[in-house]
Amino acid sequence: MTTSVHVTWWGHSTVWIEDSGVRVLTDPVLGNRVAHLRRMRGPTPRLPGAPDAVLVSHLHADHLDLPSLRRMPPHVTIVVPAGAGTFLRRALGADVRHVELAPGEETTVDALRVRAVPAAHHGGRGPWSRHRALAVGYTVHGAADTWFAGDTGLFDEMTELGPLDLALIPVGGWGPTLGHGHLDPVTAAEAVRRAAPRHAVPIHFGTFWPVGMTRVRPYMFHEPGARFTRHAAATAPGTSVTELVPGASLTLDPPT
Repeated sequence: MTTSVHVTWWGHSTVWIEDSGVRVLTDPVLGNRVAHLRRMRGPTPRLPGAPDAVLVSHLHADHLDLPSLRRMPPHVTIVVPAGAGTFLRRALGADVRHVELAPGEETTVDALRVRAVPAAHHGGRGPWSRHRALAVGYTVHGAADTWFAGDTGLFDEMTELGPLDLALIPVGGWGPTLGHGHLDPVTAAEAVRRAAPRHAVPIHFGTFWPVGMTRVRPYMFHEPGARFTRHAAATAPGTSVTELVPGASLTLDPPT
């Protein structure tokens, strides 16, 4: 008997994944502020319980949010890129339960296999910090094969990620510009063409925005999901796209 996979997008890169009875949370940002950014759309995340594992793609503060990680119970395993363990231990305590993975390495979380995959993105904490680590994405393998891309630009190895049932693909950002190492709606559609998932959900857009800048290029906040859906229909017609609003869910029935 096949097992349905449930995903809930809580905005930005925060996704709740339930697969094979295991609960995984990606890049949790559970509050309404991150530095100069404010949540402009969607509810404050209301998780149904504690996850079994948290996947952190890189050190940037809108992906590795310390207040959110401090809310995790001690039994939760935090999976981080290779090189991020030192920062995590200094910030959360020496006894924080964590696993470091470089691209190609994997770990198990109960019935799931979690594999780190490449990402084309700067891995430092920020210009004010000397902390550095790789930026990665993850593939999660259970009843479905799911790719959480984290933050990334295009890279050649996208063609080697599959077969995939679902891609959680970034299509925008949090401000009126989108720097190097990010996907926009057009390049995100190309990423989906390369990876060839059966389904895709656009993420990393339309959630946080700099305080006082709501009138600056608002289309970069509101439009990336719909633009990605249109471009993916032309570029990757074999992939079904579901655009969620923050707090909404998708149930995916893996193939038999």
